[in-house]
Amino acid sequence: MSRIGNKAVEIPDKVKVNIDDDGAVSVEGPKGKLHWKLPRHIRASVKDNRVSVVREAETHSVKALHGLSRSLVHNMVQGVSEGFSKQLEIEGVGFRAAVQGSTLNLSLGFSHPIPFAIPRDIKITVADNTKITVQGVDKKLVGQVAADIRRFYPPEPYKGKGVRYAGEQIRRKVGKTVQ
Repeated sequence: MSRIGNKAVEIPDKVKVNIDDDGAVSVEGPKGKLHWKLPRHIRASVKDNRVSVVREAETHSVKALHGLSRSLVHNMVQGVSEGFSKQLEIEGVGFRAAVQGSTLNLSLGFSHPIPFAIPRDIKITVADNTKITVQGVDKKLVGQVAADIRRFYPPEPYKGKGVRYAGEQIRRKVGKTVQ
């Protein structure tokens, strides 16, 4: 029995949820619109400002998709009402970032700057040349963009230089010592 899947998703004011007969879920709110199609054997219904997700079969794979479907619908509702954000920090001498139009330019100690094309539904802001904020409606897309930016120069364990998530702890190693 899925504990997550049985919980109803509360729909806040100013958010509209529409579920078609074929399982297409569309959520519209003040921040934007999101669309997703429910898997087979999973059904959802809207009643009294709540979305309830039920499964039609009791197989192992359908049970696994039950809680996942509820979580994805909840993330859609939360995204169009509040939005999601991830913070990144750049650490290192001369390392910096700047937004120029629809491109994020990263200077990460290489011989060339790294241009990163900002996706359409994502907003990126840079504060103090070292703090990057990724904001958007789709939780998956926000997390993927943050991971892609971090992948250019992950934090290294000796000096701690690189791009890291805000609050991320890096396990440091001891360097070579002179005898």
